[in-house]
Amino acid sequence: MAIQVEHEIHARRRSRNVGVGLLLLAFIGIVFGLTVVKVLQLGDLRSFETFDHVVRPQLLPENQETAAPEGTN
Repeated sequence: MAIQVEHEIHARRRSRNVGVGLLLLAFIGIVFGLTVVKVLQLGDLRSFETFDHVVRPQLLPENQETAAPEGTN
């Protein structure tokens, strides 16, 4: 036999859980929106690849012509 009566504490917990869920969805939406805006502002995906806060000589323009294709040594 299942318990049919819902106690008042369950209603409060449900409303808190819904509130926390909505806050989590809002946070995820903000992070996703910022990511989309950042990627769209870059324009060229190559510039997104180079934005990693370290110097990668193989991606510098002066090294592009002299760099050997990967896999050929």
